Order: sequence, then structure tokens, then C-alpha cells
Amino acid sequence: MTEVCETTSLSRAMINKLRAAGRFPLAVSITERRIVFVRSEVEAWLDQRISARTAA
Repeated sequence: MTEVCETTSLSRAMINKLRAAGRFPLAVSITERRIVFVRSEVEAWLDQRISARTAA
């Protein structure tokens, strides 16, 4: 999560809000208390946001 926060420049709370709304890539649970994100999915999500900005 820390790396995703740094990569996206979003707070943990904002990422969790986006996840709850189904607007962020799904997390992969690796233990009961630890999740990870697939880097390529997060990068694709960022690319989509950039494309949406330039299309507007």
C-alpha cells in the first residue's frame, strides 16, 4: 500500500475509498493482514486517468 500511495500520490484513505467504490484495481490478499496490488494494473489505472484528462 505504501508504494501504491507513493506511485499514485494518493493517501491510503483515498485509495480505500476508490477501492470501496470499485474505481481502483483489486488488491491481492497475501496474508490475513497484508495486501498487494499488481503494478501493471495500477500503472494501467494511472494511464487511463491521464487519457481521460487529455480527452477532456
